[in-house]
Amino acid sequence: MLDRDGFRPNVGIVLLNQKNQVFWGKRIRTHSWQFPQGGIDRGETPEQAMIRELHEEVGLHPEHVSIVARTRDWLRYEVPDRYIRRDARGHYKGQKQIWFLLKLLGHDWDLNLRATDHPEFDAWRWNDYWVPLDAVVEFKRGVYETALTELARYLPRTEPRNRYLRQGHRSHEPGDGMDQQPPHHGATFEPAPGTTTTDTDPHHGNKHGI
Repeated sequence: MLDRDGFRPNVGIVLLNQKNQVFWGKRIRTHSWQFPQGGIDRGETPEQAMIRELHEEVGLHPEHVSIVARTRDWLRYEVPDRYIRRDARGHYKGQKQIWFLLKLLGHDWDLNLRATDHPEFDAWRWNDYWVPLDAVVEFKRGVYETALTELARYLPRTEPRNRYLRQGHRSHEPGDGMDQQPPHHGATFEPAPGTTTTDTDPHHGNKHGI
């Protein structure tokens, strides 16, 4: 489902724990880490799509989270041609996203990367809110920075810190502790032989949409 400009509607999820760390998932059989995201099906609202994707990708149900905020407008990124199927080039352009900020009400053990037969991630961890942008595929970095910046105003108050992002390097005040806290690793699993994923087709209803 594309809009008239060639963008596919999509939702992104920033999931917080009690320390304001964010869920960071490793895409299955890759070295790429990202937030959960997925396409909005025909007839779905962004919130309905978010709830569905939350379960499909990380195994959580509505009672496990509270919705803190969402981005006001669509955030868009264009996908380079090399990531687009040849028969989709010329009319598929990229993704337009609504981002949701969620608070985990449950526990780490409620997370389940194998909630469906088509897992999107094979490992996860908690990361500082200001994720390193150089870990994100280049064409998504602008949307990540914009979404995190817009949603940051809704975070529970903590000690003041410099929230400047630039290509993955966040400056901070000496002694603020941010350079002393490595990511907290969550869990990993090995997918069953023959397991397929749905992240290879950015035009026809895939989860991540590249």
